[in-house]
Amino acid sequence: MDIRTMEWVFGRLPVQGLGLMRLVDEGWGQPDRDPDALVRAAVGAGVTLLDTAEMYGNEELIGRVVGPLRDQVILCSKFGVYWGASGDRDDWSVRADPATVRSAIDGSLRRLNVDTIDLYYLHHRSDVTPIEDTVLAMADLVRAGKIRAIGLSNVTVDDVRRAHLVHPVTAVQEQWAVTQRSVEPMLPVLSELGITLVAHSPHGHGSIHSPTDDALATTLDEIATRHRVARGQVALAWVHGSSLRRDQPVIPLPGTTRITHLLANVAAASLVLEPFELDRLDALASPSPVPVRPR
Repeated sequence: MDIRTMEWVFGRLPVQGLGLMRLVDEGWGQPDRDPDALVRAAVGAGVTLLDTAEMYGNEELIGRVVGPLRDQVILCSKFGVYWGASGDRDDWSVRADPATVRSAIDGSLRRLNVDTIDLYYLHHRSDVTPIEDTVLAMADLVRAGKIRAIGLSNVTVDDVRRAHLVHPVTAVQEQWAVTQRSVEPMLPVLSELGITLVAHSPHGHGSIHSPTDDALATTLDEIATRHRVARGQVALAWVHGSSLRRDQPVIPLPGTTRITHLLANVAAASLVLEPFELDRLDALASPSPVPVRPR
């Protein structure tokens, strides 16, 4: 199987997506940060999988900028994580009961101003609601035409297996980066079940720019110099290259609000690292703590 040309539920597997967590209204009028221009540039460059979430608070903005391009994009959103009254970034909780599933989708459809969301994720596993109950309710949304496919995020291998028995899971979104590899034990299960990994934060939440491992930083810079690219492009190319090595369908999901960064990320998808370069990075990379907040 050549995962670069494989068919996905929405057509050909996207090479890369665009995370829109930080997209905000304040970018209007700034040539490099205009939300409308950013999304148009992404679609024009072939980046058609666009990802947001209810908790990001920007679905109305996404709806406005995506509206004219709706038939050209794979629109993704997530539900289930809710901010606490304090407003603190660490004050959040998970609600994944069937009633929340039903109310959340109606709210997202209204804010996005669409009839259907292509890929809808449970944003974080619940310690209260069995995942079977959540996915059963999500399956009802598929049958109702409100969503086209089901995704999971911030879940365990056991969650994935149990959910997939209830309804096919199309994608699991977790972080995968040269500085964060804790998802790797899950990859064989995703491959077995035919589930695509959507790899958010492939730049490691910025950790590649200040890694704690000097040897990793040096190696990233050496490879970047050899290919005449930036360190971040090497990190993104590592995800692409590792996906091909494992024959595991992966859609890297770098997030940005700048067109210049978007285009650099697009270029990184064509950067092919040599086997010895992947080997060097594999030998140096080590798992880092998982962020305490869902992304």
